[in-house]
Amino acid sequence: MRRRLLCGNWKMNLDRAGARTLAEALKNSASPLREAEYLDLVLFPPFPYLESVAEVLQGSRIQLGAQNLHQAPAGAYTGEVSATMLVDVGCKFVIVGHSERRHGLGEGDALVGRKAEAALNSGLTPVICIGETWAQRDAGETFAVVERQLSAVTEILGASDSPGSCVIAYEPVWAIGTGRVATPNEAQDVHGHIRSILGRGGESLPLLYGGSLKGDNAPSLFAQADIDGGLVGGASLEAEEFSRMLLSLSDTISD
Repeated sequence: MRRRLLCGNWKMNLDRAGARTLAEALKNSASPLREAEYLDLVLFPPFPYLESVAEVLQGSRIQLGAQNLHQAPAGAYTGEVSATMLVDVGCKFVIVGHSERRHGLGEGDALVGRKAEAALNSGLTPVICIGETWAQRDAGETFAVVERQLSAVTEILGASDSPGSCVIAYEPVWAIGTGRVATPNEAQDVHGHIRSILGRGGESLPLLYGGSLKGDNAPSLFAQADIDGGLVGGASLEAEEFSRMLLSLSDTISD
């Protein structure tokens, strides 16, 4: 059985006290699921609060992740953070290639691949984000876009049929923070295509959906054959809403 993951990307939100309070609430919500063998819950706080959140999460099943990293192991890169630094503060996961960095900060496919490589080399699991804009979808380019983005990752990692020990998050750019969401069938079509182009290695690779994911639409999306969880943005800042999604995901795991 493929692992299920629910990831909360807090982006540039909260203060230290708010981050600790939210982490504590989610820690309590996840406690009944402590023995769920195939279910992982990962939180991605802002950089300044990583250690504070790590303290709260000690002894829980919730894992810590970072929202970004630099591709170099060390050096004169003012304002950047390396994979080894993230591991040092307790991170197990890191997001790479989020659309807000691709489109807002100009990160291209090749750079995303190098960041994924840096993460893997340091023992981090990269959550690699891919997805098309509305213009690309409207032009019928969705499959071509995700193929190109995945190709850059697999090429730089030296694997033609699998990006290795990664997680892939399909986030249609047109659905992120807009309130619009891909229908379950639309999301499944893309996830199924991603699975097929990853080849043999893609059979066990967790594929997540992101983009205006909420408690109400999560059950129908998580019920799809190739959707193994979610990368949640705004709704992950609400403990009750995020807990609803966690329960929906746990319900997809057969005994």
